[in-house]
Amino acid sequence: MLLLIQYTLIFSSVLTLVALGGCFSEHSGVINLGLEGIMVMGGLGGALAMRYLNPAMPGFFLVIIVLLCAIAFGALYSSLLAVACINFKADQTIVGTALNMLGTAAATVIVKAINTAANPDDVSSTIQYIEPKKKFLVNIGSFEFNWFMVIAVLAVVAAYLILYKTRFGLRLMACGEHPQAADSVGINVFKMRWSGVLISGVLGGLGGICYLLAGVSEWKFENGVAGFGFLALAVMIFGQWKPTRIALSALLFGAFRALSNVYFGFEFLRGLNIPGSVYNMMPYIISLVVLAFSSSHSRAPKSEGIPYDKSQR
Repeated sequence: MLLLIQYTLIFSSVLTLVALGGCFSEHSGVINLGLEGIMVMGGLGGALAMRYLNPAMPGFFLVIIVLLCAIAFGALYSSLLAVACINFKADQTIVGTALNMLGTAAATVIVKAINTAANPDDVSSTIQYIEPKKKFLVNIGSFEFNWFMVIAVLAVVAAYLILYKTRFGLRLMACGEHPQAADSVGINVFKMRWSGVLISGVLGGLGGICYLLAGVSEWKFENGVAGFGFLALAVMIFGQWKPTRIALSALLFGAFRALSNVYFGFEFLRGLNIPGSVYNMMPYIISLVVLAFSSSHSRAPKSEGIPYDKSQR
């Protein structure tokens, strides 16, 4: 049971961070379907940092540098979405889908090139981070505490305060609801939408490196992030674009994802003789069921997905 709680918390931390990123972007009026690709690039930035940093350096500094690299890669990659969809008014669905495919492909090529340069016989897309990973973990008895659990909680609190208690957050949401009205009172819609997309890149990058550190001590980048970006979108929709509800939804989906790691520890589950692949599918099946029953009551920002044209009033 303790292992189930441990995996539930770390997987829900991933979903919370990425879903909050999507929440900021959509509140600004931009649909970010590219969260999957942003996660991959954020994970790549953090993994490269762990590869080249000295494992003997103080844990605090290593953790901070890894987080900053993941944030930088995620924000930089999300800027492609901002340029295409905000400045050039491209179709947001198509651009997001393209970013997902490009993210995994680009990360694979980059890692293979790095590995081949270091060892011509190594053509894999794998990065190991056995020792650096330990800096993110604290063993409390038999419970393995991960610092990303704290980061996710802080992100939820910060997102709630920013969106509902600050002028920036209220302006951001105004741009997603009625950008023409927001522009009429002096709010720069383009800047606010850029801010929303970049924040989604920051949180998506953090979610990416959190996903890589959730389980194994190495990652093959051609595997991507197993659809967690899309699962985070389901969490965001089920959470009604509200930070606190997103956190609770992430716990639900995280629990089902955790079952695939720990089901063998429950005798009654072993007795069912259900293949492990079914448990891997569970969070995605649940997302379809949940969205099928809840989507009719969802209220997305009114102007999300609609490019803003300053000439139209």
